[in-house]
Amino acid sequence: MRINRALRLGIGAIALTVVAATATACGGGDSKSALDHAKDGKLTIGIKFDQPGIGLRNKDGSYSGFDVEVAKYVAGKLGVKPEGITFKESPSAQRETLIENGQVDYVVASYSINDARKQKVDFAGPYYVAGQSFLVRADNTDIGSPESLKGKKVCSVKGSTPAQNIDKNFKDTQLQANDTYSLCLEGLRAGSWDAVTTDDIILAGYAAQSTGAFKVVGKPFTTENYGIGLKKGDKELRDKVNDAIEAMFADGSWKKAFDASVGGSGYQAPTPPKVDRY
Repeated sequence: MRINRALRLGIGAIALTVVAATATACGGGDSKSALDHAKDGKLTIGIKFDQPGIGLRNKDGSYSGFDVEVAKYVAGKLGVKPEGITFKESPSAQRETLIENGQVDYVVASYSINDARKQKVDFAGPYYVAGQSFLVRADNTDIGSPESLKGKKVCSVKGSTPAQNIDKNFKDTQLQANDTYSLCLEGLRAGSWDAVTTDDIILAGYAAQSTGAFKVVGKPFTTENYGIGLKKGDKELRDKVNDAIEAMFADGSWKKAFDASVGGSGYQAPTPPKVDRY
């Protein structure tokens, strides 16, 4: 009996160990801060995988886009070489969770700064100012402004600022919220909806990728300050990332990154914004 009881206790202890190990693995984070990881020469950075010109995972497994270049520049200023970076896909609706759980050290993913998000995470930046617009099929002639959306089917991404804006302010519009912009594009191409809406810089990348299929219409009707999402309360990290952003503006690397990525769609680099050290 004593042997059986000891055996059962031993099995129970093993099971608890396995459960604990599994939980740790699933969580993806650890107790180290982003700056601790940087000292080890490694960073996990959240980006988009499906935004041409902004954040794209290419067919060969490499990554390209303006946000990717910003992420790499900041990492370099924190002492991490490109080979020490692991990029993790960060869909719009998951960005805060990934930061809060420590699954990423920071997020550079067309991430608009707003008060609701600042309740959960901190931001460095902004490093770019975008504005919401529309992408339509090339032969479309009846959409050119927010007012022309009445009765139209419009696609955006769950949890994104553009989706929230359409849902709140354009009640006569039929909003379709998908997990990714690539799904929105597939539906637009197939005629499932009339337009895709998000920031103009993102839409320009999609238009450039599908030459002749789509076009960006309408003047931007919002102001979206793109920031780098960080763990809330990590002031030291935020200060260092802000320093890196300002250095990128000053040494010409910011414009060079813009021209090499988004510039391919015909967009001209604007004047860099002023970093908000709140």
